[in-house]
Amino acid sequence: MTLTELAAGLTASAQPRPEAVADVLREAILRGLYQSGQPLRQEELAAQLGVSRMPIRDALRQLETEGFVLSMPNRGAVVAHLSAAEARELGELRLALEPPLLRLAVPHLGKGDLGAAEDLLNRADAETDPSRWSAINWEFHHCLYRPADRPRILGIVRGSHLSVDRYMRVTLGAMHHQTQSQREHRAILGACLERNADLACELLERHIALSSENLLRYLEGGE
Repeated sequence: MTLTELAAGLTASAQPRPEAVADVLREAILRGLYQSGQPLRQEELAAQLGVSRMPIRDALRQLETEGFVLSMPNRGAVVAHLSAAEARELGELRLALEPPLLRLAVPHLGKGDLGAAEDLLNRADAETDPSRWSAINWEFHHCLYRPADRPRILGIVRGSHLSVDRYMRVTLGAMHHQTQSQREHRAILGACLERNADLACELLERHIALSSENLLRYLEGGE
């Protein structure tokens, strides 16, 4: 997918929201349309996306808080480099927040939630595009966490998934991550179906820890 295709919906609005512009730029970075260290000049982005500079400026600020963009002296905004240290911290953040969130959610998971989660796993099994697979992966986790009714924590977790997503898309094929991840997802869902919060959280902790360890091993091996 090209940048023009990603930005198709922006020109429908006379003044698109910065969040919508950030979504386009984030996806462009995730898809490798902008490379690590590449400058993101507001004038060029405004021309490429067909919007004014104001939503571009605000979108870049948002992406900087998410870790996708760095503000460099005398250079302006650039695409952030992948970092083993950041990947380690993101794994630690997920381990701190997601198992407690799942523990709160398990007693409140309804048939609709569990059925939707299973449907998402079936879709993921058939998905070969890393971008779409990553989106389904988040939808699955979100489906299990949402009944915890902790929107602020869920927002932080979503941000960590967005940041991890960049690392996973780069390494997905090399790590053969999808098959293993799907097995772990199904085990977590099975524990949720049994209303076994202890087992579900234990499996989730293992899932996050193994994913982080494999990612770090890959990143540090390439450094």
